[in-house]
Amino acid sequence: MNREEALSLVREFVKNEGLVRHMLSVEAAMRFYAEKYGEDAETWGLIGLLHDFDWEIHPSLEQHPQAGSAILRERGVSEEIIQDILAHADHTGVPRDTVRRKAIAACDEVTGLITAVALVRPSKSLYDLEASSVKKKWKDKAFAAGTDRSEMEHAAKELGVDIWEHVGNVITAMKKIAPELGLVGNLPQ
Repeated sequence: MNREEALSLVREFVKNEGLVRHMLSVEAAMRFYAEKYGEDAETWGLIGLLHDFDWEIHPSLEQHPQAGSAILRERGVSEEIIQDILAHADHTGVPRDTVRRKAIAACDEVTGLITAVALVRPSKSLYDLEASSVKKKWKDKAFAAGTDRSEMEHAAKELGVDIWEHVGNVITAMKKIAPELGLVGNLPQ
């Protein structure tokens, strides 16, 4: 499956634009790490783009992402990519025993917090966002309360990256696609 086919699959199953943007964010972060580690950015990007494609049709941990894996198989996605996607969810039992699996876990949750911080800034933009701004909001547990900071820290540690370096890396990745994410805000591109 190529990126165009993967994006088409996402659009077929996901109607919530916020969820599409989340998957685009994770794709960008996965591509960043693939390049950093000298790996195949296309494959890593597909994992990020597809990891939550079934959330709207399987919105529970009992079903997501396990039930979506059957759809991916029907569409010709490789078993290796499917297993990597399954590894992003702790409850599947698929071990995070490769750097790729560690990266998808590390990139998933943090993109939501970064997006939330960008949206409350006066600029409403990624272009002027730094990890230090995320760090300030990190301490406010009521802010973006749905994000699991301990999970983010654990996943970054598993990946072997300091959490604030990781946040900076993901911001850098997301900046590259800020227009697609609706996070240009009021700053010039």
